Amino acid sequence: MSTETVTISKLGAQGDGIANGPDGPIYIPFGLPGETVAIARVKNHRTIMSITRPSPDRREPLCRHFGPDGVGGACGGCSLQHLGDDAYRSFKRDLVIDALKSKGLAPAVGDLVVAHPGERRRVVFAARKTEKELLLGFNQAESHHIVSISECPIASAAITSRLDAIKAIGKAMATSAEPFRITVLETLSGLDLSVEGIKGLSDQKRRATIETTLGLRGIARVSLNGEILVEPMKPILDFGGVQVSPPPGSFTQATKPAEDIMAELVTSHVGKAKRIADLFAGSGTFSLRLARTGRVHAVEAEDKALKALDHAARNTQGLKPVSIEKRDLFRRPLMASELKVFDAVVFDPPRAGAEFQSQELARSGVKKIVAVSCNPLTLARDLAILVAGGYRVTSVTPIDQFLWSSHVEVVASLEK
Repeated sequence: MSTETVTISKLGAQGDGIANGPDGPIYIPFGLPGETVAIARVKNHRTIMSITRPSPDRREPLCRHFGPDGVGGACGGCSLQHLGDDAYRSFKRDLVIDALKSKGLAPAVGDLVVAHPGERRRVVFAARKTEKELLLGFNQAESHHIVSISECPIASAAITSRLDAIKAIGKAMATSAEPFRITVLETLSGLDLSVEGIKGLSDQKRRATIETTLGLRGIARVSLNGEILVEPMKPILDFGGVQVSPPPGSFTQATKPAEDIMAELVTSHVGKAKRIADLFAGSGTFSLRLARTGRVHAVEAEDKALKALDHAARNTQGLKPVSIEKRDLFRRPLMASELKVFDAVVFDPPRAGAEFQSQELARSGVKKIVAVSCNPLTLARDLAILVAGGYRVTSVTPIDQFLWSSHVEVVASLEK
């Protein structure tokens, strides 16, 4: 291990401080611009040992699990809890501006829609059984070590108040000391626990899991690797007044406030379009809201999510017709010839973006497009393809759905 003193010049895209070293940039987790810090180096990993000159933007973290002396590294759930609000919001907005600039785009970017503590309804915990207990928390930064938590300021009260119940279910399911994941989703009817990483359960373990769950309050469903083990109540989400029961472990927006704002941006840009395609539709976050005003064709690769969307549409009065199509849009994007029947298209792909689908959209005559993304870099690439095809970006709104992380959600609208 070697030590050295450096001055941090800027924040990197992952939230690390960056100092200029003789051999290139030095990335320092939890460092802030303008700080002079003493760092320890083990191979390529740097750790702040002390701060000689702290940044005026440095603040006390809200959570005691974040790390000692305001220098993170204990719990790996947050990376930017030590950064003051104004600097933090500028950092998030700049992530979007810089990504667009890298592709030669310079549309106006709106102010960051802020997130608040206690809003996260979907949290992915790391878990591991020990001789005495179940560790439940997050992996320490750049480590497989699980920091067990007793609080989490980003998570909803419904989740944090039931940490003991989640631990009890995880302990009943654990078959070895191997780590596994528990995705917890707050729904209207209770918590939905989706466990992955446990290979299989004996009949005894299965019974123990069911009995433990039934003996607890506030748990709607427990599943393992997509298989429902016990469902005291069907998990229900509300998508703009339409009730949907999502399949185990399926994608949902991480916070309800962010989802509502994203949906408002999507529906307002689509306006009174009569024929709408919703691509990468999931369980219907946007489709079911858009069906209030127009006919919607929802395209999604995951069969169970599509069935949940279809069931909700068929059992809700007052919606325009919703058609569904199971299709892998990465392998088979909707072609320009298929898109010609639509007045508007919405797409919300995974982090990899929608490069091939954007190429087909660029060749189409669709009047309005809304692009939703959790990755500014792939979004910028897709927008550049559309702009080259004759589209104009009319608005870009960054949304802080992932509080105190280096991730930011974006909604961009375009017109031909």
